[in-house]
This record gives sequence, structure tokens and C-alpha cells, in this order.
Amino acid sequence: MADTGASPKDRPREIQPGVMICADVACVARTTARWFVEWAWQSIARDAAFHVALAGGNTPRELYGLLATQEFRTQVDWGKVHLFWGDERSVPPDHPDSNYGMVRRELLLRIPIPPANVHRMEAEQHNLGRAAQDYEEILRRNLPLNALGFPRFHLILLGMGRDGHTASLFPGSPKLRDTLRWVSTPLVPQLGTRRMTLTLPVLNAARQVLFLVTGAEKAQALHDVWNGHHDPPLPAQLVTAPEGRRIFLVDEAAAALLPRQAVTVESHESRHGGKPRRSGKEEPGRSS
Repeated sequence: MADTGASPKDRPREIQPGVMICADVACVARTTARWFVEWAWQSIARDAAFHVALAGGNTPRELYGLLATQEFRTQVDWGKVHLFWGDERSVPPDHPDSNYGMVRRELLLRIPIPPANVHRMEAEQHNLGRAAQDYEEILRRNLPLNALGFPRFHLILLGMGRDGHTASLFPGSPKLRDTLRWVSTPLVPQLGTRRMTLTLPVLNAARQVLFLVTGAEKAQALHDVWNGHHDPPLPAQLVTAPEGRRIFLVDEAAAALLPRQAVTVESHESRHGGKPRRSGKEEPGRSS
């Protein structure tokens, strides 16, 4: 995979195993765009498809805008990419709060992806439970299953809230771990509404889980999630991707409370199963 012209400022470094730090939000978005291209090529070469669950939020918004630029969109075989959603609000697709609507505006209208490859959550349906069952059927038709019978994505993008929630799995949600469902419709007490979300077993079945966490307001939550201080555990803490890899890609502000280790990483090795190289100082990883 050719380098897309990343400067040293745009290259992340690993401060803890599985925690990659960037200078700012722009660096997080650009790094993710480079990895998206690389992982797409690898997955298509191996499986003839690239199955991705997308996230909402401001940092993913910047990522989707980058993927739609000439620099990145021409490097992806969009005809073999299938896009899904990690969660969705109970609003129509053209509503400003719709995760699908945001992706459509920033990305879908600007790339040559077949409409049949875009699998949105129809969370605006009156019967939300039925809509969740229908989405499970979409996953069943398109994705391979792991040994436990859960669908396995190549990549799941996730954000994290100040309270440690991820997707629409919030602290205090019942049956976070003990569920056979692939898609659920939890009540969000703070908002008095229901959402549609992939369940924890589906998130944990992924080959790659990439958390995008930015901003000083997320620093305490990231610290708590990483160090496992909460009992019961925060939802983001429970996403471990035991069959794959979990990476936190964060900016300096979000990482302010994390301890720093002396880890030098070849970013290609870190992302593809190699061991990080340790030294007495931190250095940016090599971009692939």
C-alpha cells in the first residue's frame, strides 16, 4: 500500500499497547482514512468484500469527508465495500440527528458505491423491535458468523461518550453481556427515547474495532475505560475484540490522563499483529 503523503505530524504513536495517539482531530481522521484504505484492500483480497459498521459523531464526520476526497476515494474498490451502522437514533434518515443522514451527506453522495451495498438501520419505524429483527436478517444475509454464531465485521468504528457509552450501549443498560440478540433497541433514560444498536457480542466478534476518541471532555472516561476502574464496567470497557484487535486512536487532549510508556511502534506492525518495538523514547510510527 502506497503512502498517502503523511507528514510526521500526521503519524500516530503508541503510548500504551493498543492506544495510538495523534496530535489533533485532523490527524485522527487522516490516520483512520489511511487505515481504512489499507484494511479495505486486505479484506477484499482475502474475502472479496469489506464489511464495515460506521459510527456517528464529529470525528467520524471528518473521516467520511476525507474518504470522499479524490485522495482517498480512488483508492477504494467501493463496489466490494458494504456499509452498515453501529447504531441509529429513532429519527428519519433526512433528520439532522440521523447517523445515516450524516454519512450520506459527507460520503455516500460523493463515492461510487452501489445502493445495494448500503445497509442503513431503519430506526424511524414505528415498530422498532421489528425493525431490529429486520436488521438482524440483513446482517445474516451479508456477513459470515464466528464460532459463537455472531456476525463478524472486518471493521467496526466506534466513538465513546463522556459517560463511557459506545454505540448506543449506555451505562446501566440491562443484559449488556448476556444476550443472543445481534441488534437491540435500548431505552436511553437520559433522553427518554429508544435507539437501535449492535449488541456487545457483535462488537466483540469483529476482526478490527477502532475507537475514535477526541477532546478533553473525554479524558476522564478514556482513563476510566482503559484502567477498568468502574464496577460494573462501562460499556466501552466491555468491548475487547477477543477474536481480533481493538485500537483506541485518540488525540492529545483525550489522552491527557493516560500514563505514557516508552513504546516505539512501526504502525504497520501494530495494526497487523506484530509486536511493538520498545525503546527509551517515543517516536512516531512508520506510515504504511
